[in-house]
Amino acid sequence: MSIATYKDLCIDVSDADRMSAFWSRALGLDEHRQEPGNVALRGATPQHGVWINAVPEERTVKQRVHLDVHAAAVAEYEQFGAAVLPDWKGFPWTVMADPEGGELCVFVRDEVPTYRLYEVVVDSADPVRIARWWADVLGADSGEEAEHGFAYVDNIPGAPFESIVFPGVSEPKTAKNRIHWDVTIANSESLDDLTGAGAAVVRPRDAEIGWTVMADPEGNEFCAFSG
Repeated sequence: MSIATYKDLCIDVSDADRMSAFWSRALGLDEHRQEPGNVALRGATPQHGVWINAVPEERTVKQRVHLDVHAAAVAEYEQFGAAVLPDWKGFPWTVMADPEGGELCVFVRDEVPTYRLYEVVVDSADPVRIARWWADVLGADSGEEAEHGFAYVDNIPGAPFESIVFPGVSEPKTAKNRIHWDVTIANSESLDDLTGAGAAVVRPRDAEIGWTVMADPEGNEFCAFSG
C-alpha cells in the first residue's frame, strides 16, 4: 500500500522566463505565467505539470537529478537552446546542457510522443535500496540492472513517464537538487508514515508554504502536499 502519490515535477532555475521557454518546448508543454519568477508548464493531466521556479542559487555542480527526453533529432534540442556536452560520448543517447548548464539526456526516436519526458534520473549511493524505498512509498515496482549499475522504479501510479532511474555514483550529494518531484499524501498521519519509513522533514508547512519540504534517505528533496 502506498504512502504517497506522484503529483508533479519542479525545476529550480535562475531565469524563469528563459528556462520556461526552453523546458516547455523540451517537454511538449504549455506555459502558464504565475506570480513573478514562477511559471507552470501544463499538459494533458495535472501529473504532466512542471513548475519552473526562480531561485537565488546558481547552478554550481553536476546535477544529481536530470531528465531524459524523447527527441526527433539532437539538432531539434540545439534549436531549443541546449548544447551537446562533448565529454559525455559513447552512449546510445546524447548528453546535453540546458541554457543554464544543467544536464539532460536526449534519446532520438522514430516517433516522438507529444509529452517528451522519458525518465527521471537520480544519482545514488545505493541504487537498489533507494529504488525499493521509492517503490514502497509510491506503490510502484522496482528492479535492478546489476550489470549496468543502476536500479529503477516503474509502474508508478499517476506518473506520465516511464520510470525513475537510480544509477550508482561515487560522488556524495553536496548541493540542493535543482530538480525534484512533489507527492500528494492523505493527511498528517501519512507524513508520520514517511518519516517513519526514513524520510526527513527539511521544512514543515508554515504560514509561507502550504506543503512540507522533505528529503528521502539519500537526502534528495521532495515536497509533500496534503490531499
